[in-house]
Amino acid sequence: MTSEHAVPFHRMAVDHVEFYVGDVESTVEWLTDHYGLTVHADNAHEVDRAGARSVALHRANIRVVLTRGLADDHPSAVYVARHGDGVGNIALRVPDAVAAFEEAVRRGAQPCEQPVTRDGMVTASVIGFADVTHRFVERSADVADNSLPGLRPVTGRAPALDTGLAAVDHFAVCLEAGMLEATVDYYERTLGFDTVFEELIVVGAQSMISKVVQSTSGAVTLTLIEPGRSKEPGQIDEFIKRHDGSGVQHIAFNSVDIVRSVSTMKAGGVSFLRTPGAYYELLGERLTVRRHPVGDLSANGILVDEDHDGQLFQVFAKSVHPRGTLFMEVIERAGARTFGSGNIKALYETVELQRQHDGPAT
Repeated sequence: MTSEHAVPFHRMAVDHVEFYVGDVESTVEWLTDHYGLTVHADNAHEVDRAGARSVALHRANIRVVLTRGLADDHPSAVYVARHGDGVGNIALRVPDAVAAFEEAVRRGAQPCEQPVTRDGMVTASVIGFADVTHRFVERSADVADNSLPGLRPVTGRAPALDTGLAAVDHFAVCLEAGMLEATVDYYERTLGFDTVFEELIVVGAQSMISKVVQSTSGAVTLTLIEPGRSKEPGQIDEFIKRHDGSGVQHIAFNSVDIVRSVSTMKAGGVSFLRTPGAYYELLGERLTVRRHPVGDLSANGILVDEDHDGQLFQVFAKSVHPRGTLFMEVIERAGARTFGSGNIKALYETVELQRQHDGPAT
């Protein structure tokens, strides 16, 4: 990778995730009570001017903004009317927002918000995939990391739990059939991402194709998934039908101790997908678990796999979305940098079992 290809994206990181929602207060309650986030800012002073109600929450390096459009033509309201609540913007922190925006557009990205300077921050936005955008965010040296344009600090709802969640590890994106290659090309060409992993998963008569693209900094990772050419529709087809198009299927939050995080979250009311007991009975034939007792993993439904650099542990929370679409993942990396093939198939099978239990989309 040449420096010319990487600049001005070489220090890119996830700045915040913006959810478009129909009810800000109930979503705040969900994130504080179940995921341990804290409210730290809102735009109550300028709701009418902004045309939307926004609240910001954080935990460690996780930052989330919830936005509800007040008018039917506000981007958030348009998104919610079509998809229900979901991720509408994945904001990217960069050293120079104008340079990043101009370079992305020069390479073919579609602009949707020209550069704006406000409250010591510069922002500009481009289209990402489907109707999800990327807002470049640049802060002056004297501006706090949690600051956002138009939002003022508040003392809000405190977290009920110390979940130990530390950062956004990756986003999983379900794409309509035939969109994978074009989306990978778009990220490689416009934002300088690299393809770091790819996999074809076949489970019975179903299949899916996955490619992982990552920023040159290694700090922004998208797992892009499309349904394979299988005889039977699977969970990716189901998501696209329920969501009415491509979108973020789940967000993975990194934990330094997944057993403690999941145990705490379960005690606080989060339900996780169950992993068949046979998975743990056969685990010793695949690898030697070095980080957690297998009994603790089994009790919490946590999957384990490894790559050349170490092991990784993953578990899915059950979706609480009315459409059964968006859900969360907790992941711990004990050295592993990519995604183990065994986990991907096991995760697919686990979600498929839950999908069959819930019934097909209507």
